[in-house]
Parts: sequence; structure tokens; C-alpha cells
Amino acid sequence: MFENQKDQMEVMLKSNEEFRHLYNRHQQLEKRVLAAENGTAPMEDLALNQLKREKLHAKDQLTRMLEQAQAA
Repeated sequence: MFENQKDQMEVMLKSNEEFRHLYNRHQQLEKRVLAAENGTAPMEDLALNQLKREKLHAKDQLTRMLEQAQAA
């Protein structure tokens, strides 16, 4: 995620608590989605789709925060 913005990510993770919290949340959701898709943590499709929506929402917020930081 955000491979082409690695330097900016590191700065934001160190300096912005909200960004760090959101990034950690995204990482947790990613692990849960992967576990469900791999079958190591089975869950219903509805629950999996909800997790994916939450993960996408977190990623969208992270992207906006990065863009705002770059514009400043």
C-alpha cells in the first residue's frame, strides 16, 4: 500500500497520531480479510464484505491525509 509514497508515509506515521491509528486499523483489517479469504478464519460473505468496505474506507482516508500533507 502506498509504495510510491514510502517516505511521506514514514513522516506521517511518526508525526500524526490520527494517521498512525488509521494505518494500524487498516493493517488489522487487511490481516482479517486475508485470513478469511485464505480460509484460516472462515466467515460469512456478508461479514467479509463489510470488512472489505471498512478497509477501503480506511485506505481512502489515508490517501486523503497523504494528499493534504503533500499539498501543504
